[in-house]
This record gives sequence, structure tokens and C-alpha cells, in this order.
Amino acid sequence: MKNAGVIGLGVIGSGVAICLARSGHLAAVYDVRPESAVDLPGVPDVVASPAELAKVADVVLIAVVNAQQTIDVLSGPDGVLSQARPGLNVVLLATVSLDDLREIRALTDAAGVGLVDSGVTGGPKGRENGLICLIGGDEDVVAAVIPVLEGFARSVARMGGPGAGMAAKIARNVVVYGCLRAGYEAAVLCRGAGVNVHDLAKVIAESADSVGGPMMLMDRPDPLIDEKEGALREYTRGLMIKDLQAAASLGASLGVSLPLVELTLRTDRAVVGLEHINGEKA
Repeated sequence: MKNAGVIGLGVIGSGVAICLARSGHLAAVYDVRPESAVDLPGVPDVVASPAELAKVADVVLIAVVNAQQTIDVLSGPDGVLSQARPGLNVVLLATVSLDDLREIRALTDAAGVGLVDSGVTGGPKGRENGLICLIGGDEDVVAAVIPVLEGFARSVARMGGPGAGMAAKIARNVVVYGCLRAGYEAAVLCRGAGVNVHDLAKVIAESADSVGGPMMLMDRPDPLIDEKEGALREYTRGLMIKDLQAAASLGASLGVSLPLVELTLRTDRAVVGLEHINGEKA
């Protein structure tokens, strides 16, 4: 069963690797940080290169941050595609724009390697088989990778052909980051009306199982005072901008207007609480 390799051992990739080690699917892992597998239960040491990983894995799961990192681990003499062979398939877990996905697919197609685009959601539960995969790809390639996906995911949702999984993840992220904007606007209203935003956040949290939790950032420490919280907000902001730019690109290609996406991008720092509202805490 050891037929899978994971490239990128960040929040998503580390959870995927731990689950695949438990299920018996994990053959190898790779990360630019050689020490990144040390504290991951059951996960083997990092191999020397993506090519070394691809030698022993039939399904390569790429869980890096962006499109350029994906292209880097695929390309060159040390890249995954240097080991191209019949039956080798790549599953892209990183969220990228559809334009970037087409560029990545051109590389895998040219090498004769299968590609499944798999957006994932549920990251905080990744180590507990809590991820949900939104996948797109040709039927034969999807069928080949499904056993591996089921080795780490809570559920696998087939969204359609090539590109459909990524489009679905982009749309999912519009909901996620749109909720952050809603929480920000709610905080503005609370402050203007003299309502304690933390009291409202508690009420929303109590009903989150049926309504959701758009106040998730508003009730955390002030990022302009708490350095660690500020760094976390900056990281979220970077992901938000990348993902919503992908959403804007998709909207443009479809000829549809996405005002919430545009507004959230224009007010990105305020949305994640990195600016004060009228001189007051966001």
C-alpha cells in the first residue's frame, strides 16, 4: 500500500502525511526544511529531493503554498517530472488560480503524468482525517488516486473534470473570506451602536453550529499589540489575497461581477484586523 508521497509539510501537508502513515499509504515525504518531519508521528525522514520521492511513489501529493512552488517541485532534474512514467499521478492540494493550474497541467501533460486538482477544506482537523477534498480531473486518473485520498480525507467530493476541484475551492474560499468581511462590518456596527463586540462574538460562537462564525478574527487578541497574533493575521492576509485574486481571475473569465471579492481585496488589511477602525481597536 505504500504508494504515496507528500511534498510540503506545512499545516495541510503534515496532517496528510500523518494520516497516510496511519493508513499504510505513505512511502516518502519531502520539504525544503530537512527537519520538518521530526515531530510527525509515523512519518519517515525527508528525502533529498522531489525526484527521490517520485521514484518510490505512484501518487505524489503537492501541498506547497503557491503555483511557483508547485512548478519548482515538478520541474528540473530534481523535480517530480524527471521520474515521469506510466501510472505516475500528481494531486495538487495547493490553491492556485485556474490560469496557473493550466500552466501546471501543461507540464504534467507534456510528461505524460496524470494530474488531479484537489482543493481541500477543514485544515485544522487535518491530522484527524478531517480534510474534505474537492477534486477535478479525468475519470481514470481520479479513480487511480481515490484510495490515497480516502487514506487521509473525511470525504472526497468529485466536482467535475479538470479544473473543477480548484474552481470549487476558490468558490469555497470566497465564502470563507467573505465571512471575515462580514465579521469586520459587524464589528464596525457594534462599535458605532455601543455594543461590546466580544459579547456578540460569544453569542455567535454559541450558534456557530447552525449559523457559522464570521467573528472568528474579531474576538482574538489585538494584532497591533500582540506580535504573534499579528504574524498570524499577516499570514492569513497573504493567503486571502492570493486566493481572492484567483477568484477575481475566474470571475473575469466568466464575465461575472464579484463585488465582495473586489471589496475584500481593496480592504484586505482591515478585514483581517491589521488596521484600526477610526483610531479604535478593530
